[in-house]
Amino acid sequence: MSQSAPHVPVLLDEVIKALDPQPGDVIIDATFGAGGYTRAILERGATVHAFDRDPDAIAAGQKWPETEGDSPRLVLHPRRFSEMVESMAEAGIAEVDGIAMDIGVSSMQLDQAERGFAFSSNGPLDMTMSQSGPNAADFVNEADEKDIADVLYRYGEERQSRRVARAIVAARPLTTTGELAEVVRKALRYRAGDKKDPATRSFQAIRIHVNGELDELEQGLSAAETLLKEGGRLAVVSFHSLEDRIVKSFFRDAANMNPRGSRHLPEARTTPLPRFGQLTKAIRPSAAEIDRNPRARSSTLRAGTRTAAPAREHAA
Repeated sequence: MSQSAPHVPVLLDEVIKALDPQPGDVIIDATFGAGGYTRAILERGATVHAFDRDPDAIAAGQKWPETEGDSPRLVLHPRRFSEMVESMAEAGIAEVDGIAMDIGVSSMQLDQAERGFAFSSNGPLDMTMSQSGPNAADFVNEADEKDIADVLYRYGEERQSRRVARAIVAARPLTTTGELAEVVRKALRYRAGDKKDPATRSFQAIRIHVNGELDELEQGLSAAETLLKEGGRLAVVSFHSLEDRIVKSFFRDAANMNPRGSRHLPEARTTPLPRFGQLTKAIRPSAAEIDRNPRARSSTLRAGTRTAAPAREHAA
């Protein structure tokens, strides 16, 4: 099997249990990263189609022996997971047995200062997962104050977003993660030793905005609905409330579990058939896993099984 993963996959046993990969199955790892889920799926005899928009992840995956031969057991797709339907069609595959999604930034991206995702070590203000296109520096240096405040509030749940945005605009130009973090800390009167660094919220918000992560998640869930065969399984790991809210709502809607409209309004003529069933309750890491891997602390797994009902028209 391939070289050992440099980072520990979150909720690995639980994800594999939810997917239940069997020999001969075709499984999509929608967020390849360091390949932790892919490795475990391959060990169970399935074929994996792995997606990642980060060229570093794809380059590392190309070194795996499973990518070789006329019928490789690992097929890499250097694309966004929202493009799964199109990319799998190009590979001649219309449906799959399972899909795993591990949402958000990867450990490798966080650990590389030059990628600009974290403020734990100073680096260029980048944050792009694809290493291309407008980056975090472009946003904080060019967006107007109101737009910056809106992003901080919407994606970072920063209650003092206007104050932070005003401080960012006043401090322009900003070119490094360290500079941005200090501006945020000063604006929020952070003191060394406080329980949580307030820059965390702003960095999360800017990263989500730059990469369009929540739109990507919604489109990826719809793509998964289209690709999964009857009995196919979808397992999604999220890391903060904004992501989990989208995943939970998707599964509840697909299982016809979302609240009905007002009783004073006429009922719909027909109730659509549920597109997913056998939903799991939210699964969170054990204390032992958190001890082994502190980054697992905020993770949540939700999973469900595809029914025979057709996908919604806009899911394709």
